[in-house]
Amino acid sequence: MLVILSGVSGAGKDTIKKEIIKRMDNVISLPSFTSRNPREGEEEGVQYHFITREEFIERIKNDEFYEYDLHHNNYYGTSRKLMNEKIASGKIIIKDIEVNGTENLLKQLHNETKLVPIFLKVDREELKRRLINRGDNLTEEEMELRLGRLEYEESKIGLYDYVIKNDDLEKTVQIIMTIIENELRIEESKK
Repeated sequence: MLVILSGVSGAGKDTIKKEIIKRMDNVISLPSFTSRNPREGEEEGVQYHFITREEFIERIKNDEFYEYDLHHNNYYGTSRKLMNEKIASGKIIIKDIEVNGTENLLKQLHNETKLVPIFLKVDREELKRRLINRGDNLTEEEMELRLGRLEYEESKIGLYDYVIKNDDLEKTVQIIMTIIENELRIEESKK
């Protein structure tokens, strides 16, 4: 099963993903590849696989990604090889990804594994506060780029089976854990 978490930058995807992995034994992460530089505290292979822009473009040419996108001037993509290995492991994969990536994964993987797409909503003012507090030292232009993406991402909500307003971390984590448990029961009942 692949649980997809989407929402604008600052919606809380990574924080929620970490909490769910901490609390559920059978859930693992699938970090994307990116051409952006690591933020303070990020580790190779944990949040992302960090590669150069040139390496990313080479991997695109070699068809190594299920999906990829240029997002905030950096490439992000899902490795075919790593995704297939994780699916074969039988674990539940939780992946945070933006809406275009979700759309592509839904098209490509719908016959290969159970997909559970979840969209995290956050209002504009709360999003701005989170982006400021995250410590990325965004310029005004970068802040507007991220805030401007809110409307576009929310226009894709129809792709998702679940939409959760993320205004309370504990409540959101509990809701998503319940969704995962229910989806697992549904899958088990089909066998």
